[in-house]
Amino acid sequence: MKHNYFIFIMLLFSSAMFSQEDAWVYFSGKPNAQQYLDAPLTMLSQKALDRRTNQNIALDITDTPVEKSYVDQIKSSTGIMIMAQSKWLNALHISGSQANINALKLLPIVSKVVFADRTLNTSKKVPAVTSNTNKRLKTAVDYNYGSSATQIQMLNGHILHQQNYTGSGKTIAVLDAGFPGVNTAQPFENLRNNGRILGGYDYTTRSDNFYRGSDHGTLVLSTMGGYKENALIGTAPDASYYLFITEIDAFENPLEESLWVEAAEKADSLGVDIITTSLGYFGERDEPRYNHTYSDMNGITNFVSIGADAAFSKGIVVLASAGNEGDTGEPHVGSPADAVSVLAVGSVMASKTRSDFSSVGPSYDNRIKPDIMAMGSATVVSGATGTIRTSNGTSFSCPVMAGMVACLWQAFPSKTSKEIRQMVLESSDRYTVPNNNYGYGIPNFGAALGTESFISENVFSVYPNPVKNDLSFSFLNETGTAKVSIYSVLGQKIIEKQITSQNPILSVQSLKGGLYFYTFDADGLYKTGKIIKQ
Repeated sequence: MKHNYFIFIMLLFSSAMFSQEDAWVYFSGKPNAQQYLDAPLTMLSQKALDRRTNQNIALDITDTPVEKSYVDQIKSSTGIMIMAQSKWLNALHISGSQANINALKLLPIVSKVVFADRTLNTSKKVPAVTSNTNKRLKTAVDYNYGSSATQIQMLNGHILHQQNYTGSGKTIAVLDAGFPGVNTAQPFENLRNNGRILGGYDYTTRSDNFYRGSDHGTLVLSTMGGYKENALIGTAPDASYYLFITEIDAFENPLEESLWVEAAEKADSLGVDIITTSLGYFGERDEPRYNHTYSDMNGITNFVSIGADAAFSKGIVVLASAGNEGDTGEPHVGSPADAVSVLAVGSVMASKTRSDFSSVGPSYDNRIKPDIMAMGSATVVSGATGTIRTSNGTSFSCPVMAGMVACLWQAFPSKTSKEIRQMVLESSDRYTVPNNNYGYGIPNFGAALGTESFISENVFSVYPNPVKNDLSFSFLNETGTAKVSIYSVLGQKIIEKQITSQNPILSVQSLKGGLYFYTFDADGLYKTGKIIKQ
């Protein structure tokens, strides 16, 4: 049955594509909503209800299902195929001829119909240049981060990890194009062995098998949940994950936005804390009439952006890749990154300079976008076979950031999604002078942790100790610089180096095995101690 469904969808968007239109039909109400509000466990898990309670978010009619009798009435209408539905927006994604879809406007249950081809709607938008944005935006714990150290330390994420904030207790939903190898590859063994893959679903084939499709989602997940010593440590290795496929590689169609919203609603019902998505919608659809334009990027026009804002209103932090079109003729962020509440994540290189490909703002209604930046150039990832490599794209800066948000929220479990979002923005290095290339800049999660005087006596640590090759120093001070000296047991200075909080590594590979002493001086923060070289 599932295979037949997929075959039908493929046929629908090939031979029949030119006689069919995509549209959303919105209903006028939910006559049976109260019975669900009186029995909330019939529509939301206890974990989801707890999240609402903790953030003082009341249940409302948007939480209740679409009225079944309304769905049945549309289903029985001439020439109409239901493709997806959204309880938040009280709408169905349908396919049919223009005439058959227009006939639905006469039904008393229908409040409005919106065609994906905006020229068919009563209110037409002013044309604008379209983009070629690709839907898949290509591309005290002492961890041995290996080559993945830079993408974590750039955000001072290691400081959270050293305080044992590694995402434990937080749940992240990943909405992407496929997750092959997550059930077999070594870098995901830590997640599997500890039961941190909580489930998932393939909305594109209506299948429970989500370990399939493009490996784009696998690469994305690895930046958060990957774990391979001295090679790749994810930003939230102890978080739990739901994996949802909402992208159909075979074609580009507005249906994918509706599947995204379906998955977000499911994530909400399961009680997730964070949604991260490395998908973007602008142009490059199989039918150009379905392309979005820059004028659509106002946060309130595109179906997926409206859904993303709805998710945030339920107490979920939503992060989306800004896009990889910064060096094209239409460089602006796509959807759902344009949504008001979504943290749109752009990309920087290891030098903290913006990657040329990283999409820019502002949104069409002149809001700052992207919101924040993380490393998306030469990001360390794992593919389906477990091979560790690097890849480029805001597809990877976004989940790197999402993992750190999970760690921060673990440190402050009583904070609301709005408060966590604001803490991230305020910790960023351009918060007082944002712009549309960098947004509010690169967050400093160590500083975000310190804003609550949370680690007053733990602002300094040295790891690993004993050490083989590289010694790392974590510290918080105003200048972010320090001088480190290494002495022999006889008091002879052997090594002296200036380090920074962003590059706090001191190589001791040249030292022979044995006991040494160090001094650390960072403008008022003075420490001494001993290390053992293995």
